[in-house]
Amino acid sequence: MNKLLPLFFLLFSFVDFDNNQHQFIARQGQVSFFSYTSLENIEAKNNQVLSILDIEKHEIAISMLMRAFVFKKDLMYEHFNESYIESDMYPKANFIGNIIDFDTSTKEVQTKIIRGKLTIHGITKEIDIKTTIKIIDKNYIVSGDFEVLVKDFEIKIPPILSSNIAKTISIKFRFQYKPYEQ
Repeated sequence: MNKLLPLFFLLFSFVDFDNNQHQFIARQGQVSFFSYTSLENIEAKNNQVLSILDIEKHEIAISMLMRAFVFKKDLMYEHFNESYIESDMYPKANFIGNIIDFDTSTKEVQTKIIRGKLTIHGITKEIDIKTTIKIIDKNYIVSGDFEVLVKDFEIKIPPILSSNIAKTISIKFRFQYKPYEQ
């Protein structure tokens, strides 16, 4: 539980508790990644991602523990956390961004760009993410996909393994937000 406290601090510093009628929370968002290699594809899923959406300010904040990714093989999990992401030193990834031209008055499905800062492995990069936003029964569903370059986040890959690890990682996400209640 102590490891979750920094996550809650980051996300709840984003929330204005005096006026939370425009804030929504996803406590079990999903993020997955895929890396094609000639030897073996690498994929993992994390279903414990925490996110807050403020529809009035058009802001979104996401935080996840890197050790919560689930792999098909234990050895992949071990290599990911110990050798590449270095989860003991960089335990989480974060994203804080703004939804560009978000129309809160429509109930139609919207395709928007979220512009923000992604932090992985202690490195922060500005990115744009094409996103689909749906409203179902006062809940927001935000989903999309994007790619990141391994080198952009200074993830070290030994030369002997460089042909076995893709240089680009595909990331997919889906968050179902419910109204935030204190």
